[in-house]
Amino acid sequence: MTTAGLEGRVALVTGAARGMGRAIATRLAHDGASVVVNDSTEEVLAEVSEELRGAGATVMAIGADVTSSQAVRAMFDAIESELGPVGVLVNNAGVLRPTRFLEISEAEWRLVLDVNLTGSFLCSQSALRQMVRGGWGRIVNMSSTAGKNISTMGGAHYTAAKAGVLGLTRAAAKEFAGQSITVNAVCPGLIDTDMVRQTISAEDADAYARSFPIPRLGRPEEVADLIAFLASDRAGYITGASYDINGGDLMI
Repeated sequence: MTTAGLEGRVALVTGAARGMGRAIATRLAHDGASVVVNDSTEEVLAEVSEELRGAGATVMAIGADVTSSQAVRAMFDAIESELGPVGVLVNNAGVLRPTRFLEISEAEWRLVLDVNLTGSFLCSQSALRQMVRGGWGRIVNMSSTAGKNISTMGGAHYTAAKAGVLGLTRAAAKEFAGQSITVNAVCPGLIDTDMVRQTISAEDADAYARSFPIPRLGRPEEVADLIAFLASDRAGYITGASYDINGGDLMI
């Protein structure tokens, strides 16, 4: 591992077992952070944990449900006890369902809102308590082009959740801006992840890609590079912002 500015920081990435979360955890470890990888169960984190440790990173794996306030508080207590207070939080955990409006059940609505929005709130709340005590912090919330327009693949619940993430970001950013804590959002378009490939066919993914001004799907590593910047001291004057990374998708 080489380092670039996050030495001594503890970074938590939720939904880190695969896709964008895994790429983000890898990049933050590369930049010197001690990385906590979270997913719904610790078993699914074994591969990414071993990979990061093999590259020389300090890694802690925690299987915790981000929609449970009790589980989230216990996770943050465990991190602080073992590694120190969380300085960087990336709220990446999310679920996507392509269900059409009239077919969305109340249970599915709550699931999508809880994982994508409530989970971001609960983790941010616990992180901010530690960041305030430490006098420094970076929160990056994963929204989507869906938060600014509508989802390419997801249903109304996904669009509503990701729009809510943008509101949550602005509110937290304003409240904590005077305490060396920044809160920003990243809005990816169609990124080449397992979640995307499991939701739409390869033919549909290729058709979407060809329609974008930059005619391809995004790469998880490109999203990770942007988040690494926002997590660094170089982004200390940026807060309450949302960054599009979508190949120009919102222009069409």
